[in-house]
Amino acid sequence: MNKLILKETQLATQIHFIRGEQVMLDFDLAALYGVETKVLKQTVKRNIERFPEDFMFELTIQELTNLRSQIVTSSWGGIRYQPFAFTEQGVAMLSGILKSERAIEVNIAIMRTFVQLRKLMSSNDELAKKINDMEKKYDEQFHVIFEAIKQLIVEENKPRKVIGFRK
Repeated sequence: MNKLILKETQLATQIHFIRGEQVMLDFDLAALYGVETKVLKQTVKRNIERFPEDFMFELTIQELTNLRSQIVTSSWGGIRYQPFAFTEQGVAMLSGILKSERAIEVNIAIMRTFVQLRKLMSSNDELAKKINDMEKKYDEQFHVIFEAIKQLIVEENKPRKVIGFRK
């Protein structure tokens, strides 16, 4: 039996940020599951009650245009229909309707990738908080210097006394 080996780094490149959500597109998922995109979409449409908007949505024409420029798909033989975008919950729901050993392995790998991305984003939030704290500390320490600079600027704008002979 061939074990499917999926690396998180490979999967992470197939996760896109659309409408403020991390999503995977139907054609990428179909390739991972080893089925045609058409088959994946048909299966989803037959089970549409399992996919509310926060689990899956169809891309708009504008989103598809932006996506094409990002992933460089050709207009000849490329995407002909607006793809479905699946959130993490939507991908998890796919495991309930696609019942194969490969689908199980793919879903486990995808879930692990989503978790790793969430951890990475969380660490970035912590880093941003530390930087903000440092900026506040920096501002407090150099407040006196900033005030002195402001006063110099104000003094430069005042009219100066005329030096020399007056008539």
